[in-house]
Amino acid sequence: MKILLRSALFLVLSVALFNQEIMAQSDIMIVKEGAKKISLDISEMRIPAGATGAMFRQTLENDLKRSGWFMIAPAGRAAIVVRGQFSQSGNAVTCSAEVINTASSRVFFRRAFKAKRKDVRRLAHSVSDAIVFSVKKVPGIASTKIAMVGAHGTRKDIYLCDADGNNMKKVTSQGAICISPNWWPDGKNIVYTSYHKKFPDLYRLDLINNKLSKILNFSGINTGGCISPDGRKMALILSKDGNPDLYVMDIHSKRLTRLTKTGHAAEASPSWSPDGSKIVYVSDTSGSPQLYVIGNRGGRPKRISFRGRENVSPDWGRDGRIAYSSRRSGRYQICVYDPADGQSIQLTKEYVDHESPSWAQDSRHIVCVRTVNYNADLYILDTMGDSPVRLTNMSGDWYAPAWSPK
Repeated sequence: MKILLRSALFLVLSVALFNQEIMAQSDIMIVKEGAKKISLDISEMRIPAGATGAMFRQTLENDLKRSGWFMIAPAGRAAIVVRGQFSQSGNAVTCSAEVINTASSRVFFRRAFKAKRKDVRRLAHSVSDAIVFSVKKVPGIASTKIAMVGAHGTRKDIYLCDADGNNMKKVTSQGAICISPNWWPDGKNIVYTSYHKKFPDLYRLDLINNKLSKILNFSGINTGGCISPDGRKMALILSKDGNPDLYVMDIHSKRLTRLTKTGHAAEASPSWSPDGSKIVYVSDTSGSPQLYVIGNRGGRPKRISFRGRENVSPDWGRDGRIAYSSRRSGRYQICVYDPADGQSIQLTKEYVDHESPSWAQDSRHIVCVRTVNYNADLYILDTMGDSPVRLTNMSGDWYAPAWSPK
């Protein structure tokens, strides 16, 4: 009976398993004023008429707007101008581009891009990311992808789409429930949990070669797989010893190190710090699901969440901040905790559930689940104040997003 109760508790704890007050830290409600944007002119890009050219132009413009850093300005009225030429020949498309500061005539970069004609949108994504990085010195997100769980009836599979929601593709076809996707640091592999053998086991999917391999299948729960930044270790949740606890596995040797041993509680949802030295995770050892941080070799956990009845689904971003979902006034809201000052910022305020946040590589945007009337879709949040953008707009429910690292 105890094992059944612990398993049930674990499913409640782990919001990624799909449906998803002590004031010891300061809490701030974000004021959505929007970031100051740089005016940018792309009218001097020479793009021939036709469907391919129109797709390139529209995709580039949308990507630059979605980055949050720019507003598209009329000719002669922008701080930054993009000059160049788009062309197509046979099955290839090319773009030469230079980005110039109109006041100082400083050239941020000159570069040529090339792709297959069928990949014209990918070409536009590459140009957009190059512009963002050259001007703002932060990674662009247009070329990144988002993994997620798509639920249609009783089927739950892993899907991928571009950062703008296009090119949706199902990547699992095991005929079984697949959940909790996470990326390898190379952006070419995904780890996820599948019930293919009737029990939750961990699998690795090589997206380049479409190769599937089982990682672990201990008795009981095998889930929460999260790869360290150096790609050498995996944090995961195992119940092979009777209780869902946090472990770290050496990926090459498969050697396990148990980090927690909470016989009366359950752990879930591990996520690595940017330097790989720590792990944030969820535990209900205090009586309700809360966030804790522990060293990658173990030690005494430190509780970091105190406001909100439940705090779950942490994701540790590249800039050191932790996004998570906090249950407040009866609804889950997306919050961001900064370990540097112990402050927590609440990003969402609507009286609907917002869950399972995942950082983009620009440390500015977050993808999350927004559930209204039992319908779950993915939305992109801008931590600097731009309006949320709906990512999924098709039938089914969409859960557990994971933004690719590249």
